[in-house]
Amino acid sequence: MTNINITNFRKNIFGILEQTIKYNEPVNISTKDGNAVIISEDDYKGLMETLYLCSIPHLREELMSGLKTPLSDCVDESEVKW
Repeated sequence: MTNINITNFRKNIFGILEQTIKYNEPVNISTKDGNAVIISEDDYKGLMETLYLCSIPHLREELMSGLKTPLSDCVDESEVKW
């Protein structure tokens, strides 16, 4: 995570935002009243999706269990009816 004070952030806002978007590197901006973090929209959407999935009872356990299932025990993609 990149750390920067508010003065330097103001001076370089365009470049900092481009780097955040391009490299998904969060930026911690410090001010006298506290700090703020800027993240890319992709990272934000990923966090929101993770929070949503974690809010569904027992889904995390089911996903973790599924990760441990050998591929030989899985149904072939061509057999799945959508």
